Formats: sequence, structure tokens, C-alpha cells
Amino acid sequence: MLNCVTMIGRLVADPELRNTPSGTAVTSFTIAVDRDFVKAGEERQADFIDIVAWQQKAEFITRYFRKGSFIAIQGSLQTRTYEDKNGNKRKAYEIIADKVSFCGSKSDNTGGARPAESASSAPAPSYATGNASDFETIPNDDELPF
Repeated sequence: MLNCVTMIGRLVADPELRNTPSGTAVTSFTIAVDRDFVKAGEERQADFIDIVAWQQKAEFITRYFRKGSFIAIQGSLQTRTYEDKNGNKRKAYEIIADKVSFCGSKSDNTGGARPAESASSAPAPSYATGNASDFETIPNDDELPF
């Protein structure tokens, strides 16, 4: 079985870092993902997708992404049920982020270091885990067999 989701979108609000009672870092945020199809004479539609990231990925996202930032997410879809305050059963759909990365050019990305951070801070890693081996390396054109 396969449960793999890949999305590119913009954050609709600044992500906030929280900690579980046991001290594990977590953030949840929403991205707006444009739909491909636009009906003639209508505005482009977007879907709003809830994302959850844990541990180092949560810290990475809250440090380097802001409202409006382009972000690429790879993860899995998770559903959970809960009762609302009126006792009604509800179902929530979320993407649990396995990999995240910057998307688009610097001018497209409104994220960046928080104002309180100095410009001499270490540069942002390319991937949420800070480990490029988590992603496959894309070969140069000279290395392709076709």
C-alpha cells in the first residue's frame, strides 16, 4: 500500500512551534494550494491543506518560513476522529510532513529569518532535516543516459 502526498503551496499564516508534554517539538499550519483548472471568467480556486511537522522539521519550518512563503511538502495523509465541544463526531485530514524544502526563488518566498535573528546566523539548510541525503540527488544533464 502507498500513502504518499506531495504538495507545493503558500503558508496562510506564520507557523508556531509548540512542545508536547514530553518536550517533542511540533508545528501545525495550513498551506494554500492552487487548483490547476480555472473556469473562464472566474478567479483561481485554492484548497487549504492542514500540515503537521514534528521534531527537527517543526523547528526548521518555524525558523525559516513565514506567511506567504512557498513550501514544498512530501508526506503522508492521516485521518483522525474527535468529538467537538457539542459532542459531535468529526473527522480531520492532515498531511504529516516527512520532507520539506524551499520552493521558488528568493523573490517569490517571503520567508526568512525572524527579525530578532542576526544576519550572521548560520545559513538555512536545504532540507528540513539538514541532511541532503534524505533526498535523491538529481544528476546533471551530462550524467543522464538519454
